[in-house]
Amino acid sequence: MKKYLFLLAGLVLAAAVATADAATMVPPGNRNSVQPDIPGASSRRTQATNTTFQAKYRKVYALLQNDADLRAKIRKAAAAYGIDPMHIVGAIVGEHTYNVDAYDRLQTYYVKAISYLSSKLTFAYEGEDVSDFIKRPEFEKCAGMGDSYDLWECREQVWNHSFRGQTVGGEDFPNDRFGATFFQPYYAGQTFGLGQLNPLTALQMSDLVHKVSGLPELDVNDPNMVYKTIMDPDLTLPYVAATIRKSIDAYRNIAGFDISHNPGLTATLYNVGNPEQRAEALKAENEKRRAAGEPEKLPEENYYGWLVNDKLDELKALF
Repeated sequence: MKKYLFLLAGLVLAAAVATADAATMVPPGNRNSVQPDIPGASSRRTQATNTTFQAKYRKVYALLQNDADLRAKIRKAAAAYGIDPMHIVGAIVGEHTYNVDAYDRLQTYYVKAISYLSSKLTFAYEGEDVSDFIKRPEFEKCAGMGDSYDLWECREQVWNHSFRGQTVGGEDFPNDRFGATFFQPYYAGQTFGLGQLNPLTALQMSDLVHKVSGLPELDVNDPNMVYKTIMDPDLTLPYVAATIRKSIDAYRNIAGFDISHNPGLTATLYNVGNPEQRAEALKAENEKRRAAGEPEKLPEENYYGWLVNDKLDELKALF
């Protein structure tokens, strides 16, 4: 099995290298000379806990610096998905600088992971379980999709087009994300674990992680295991790596850009999500630019990715 997994990982990397030549390589570093504006919600969340972004950055940096096992786990996950470890580091640093504080010790994440197995969690909205909700006729077009990423991506788009902010059958649905509506048993917008993943992202990446890392497939009917996977560093790091791999592939295959040398860009996409739609939008914009005789626009980092690129030399020194 181990030999098979390493062979599969090698094929993933080989495919990425083979097609990268056809894409425009985005150079390392930031396109913006100064950090883009940080959202007010992130600032308010940080102020509410009587800390600063700099203090939160130093805390997650210390976690990485003091835990050689964690660094080894990051290297292993990165190698399996054919990406530089700095992409995973960037996602972790960005999340724990602008989202929630990192725990002081990796062991705390394992303890939290076990606690979710004894909780009674559901993925539901107003008493309707998501497994029943997706049986509605609007989702029929998604039924033939075998890959978990395509399946949940399709379901998310159906939500956006047919339910989000609308009244359907006399029932009002919130103008909010699919993940925030159905997949946050505690409160909307919450993410968990070392990679601050949300359950919907984990469900999307389930098949890829199963194929590459051999982990069990996730089941939407077992929310406890989904949350354990998110919280357990040994389980969640492959999901972080898979999410980043998907973003790199989307920008190469759709927009024609190789972002594999720019951790700030992958961190940005990890933060904002929906890499396919964003790659499509960039492709469309550059088609208009070329038609007008203008130079193409390179992908740009947001405030989150800007920090990662700005601190990259310091982060690289850890590895």
